[in-house]
Amino acid sequence: MATTAMSRPEARTPFYRAVGDEAEVFRAASCQGLPVLLKGPTGCGKTRFVEAMAHELGRPLITVAGHEDMTSADLVGRFLLKGGETVWVDGPLTRAVRTGGICYLDEIVEARQDTTVVIHPLADHRRELPVDRLGTTVPAAPGFQLVISYNPGYQSVLKNIKESTRQRFVAIELGFPPPEIEREVVAREAAVAPEIANALVTLGNAIRNLEGSPLREASSTRTLILAGSLVAGGLNLRAAVRAAVVQALSDDPDIVRALGELADAVLPSS
Repeated sequence: MATTAMSRPEARTPFYRAVGDEAEVFRAASCQGLPVLLKGPTGCGKTRFVEAMAHELGRPLITVAGHEDMTSADLVGRFLLKGGETVWVDGPLTRAVRTGGICYLDEIVEARQDTTVVIHPLADHRRELPVDRLGTTVPAAPGFQLVISYNPGYQSVLKNIKESTRQRFVAIELGFPPPEIEREVVAREAAVAPEIANALVTLGNAIRNLEGSPLREASSTRTLILAGSLVAGGLNLRAAVRAAVVQALSDDPDIVRALGELADAVLPSS
């Protein structure tokens, strides 16, 4: 089954600091019922952005984590045996379509392409979901919006968004925020002092700017927040960085050693 999560508008306000016009684009797309494609590196805030916009718009949010074993039934629904009877159970996508919520398909390229085709009728003028097993079509309720995301850094011939899918969406590109905003985010999310947030962001940018870096992924805002959270939990800064950043980014001993040396050079001595 697909991994799903449901959040409601009455929950606490998710913290998100806009960098460009992403919030304005999302609001305009939502007003017109247009689907949105978010693209950006792992840990740059795509999920938090969707959570913040759903909260602002007062829409229920259903999140589905994409994976290679995901089937169309995981999204649409299936017949299950309950109490000796066979009953139909809506999948997360169908629930969002019926209730007028936002359905967020995270890392959509991880799912098989024959699975993602099921979203096409929802992502164009039809705004409807065919449910073949019930022999019916479910029209999208007012307020329904489809949002998908992917990380272009993982694109390959085998894992890419089909053009027929991509061109149905309004695209918003997100990246790591500039240092002044990232410091604010890390300090707030990890509940650490500004000087700790500054040290972590300085290290994060040093790793991202490594020339000829062998890393598949750079140090994300998420990893910096994790390191800050360890500091807030009582761990010293260097130990926190080693656990949440250095060791998390690679298993290669030489790369881990190089990252450790970089951290020693960048982080404050005390």
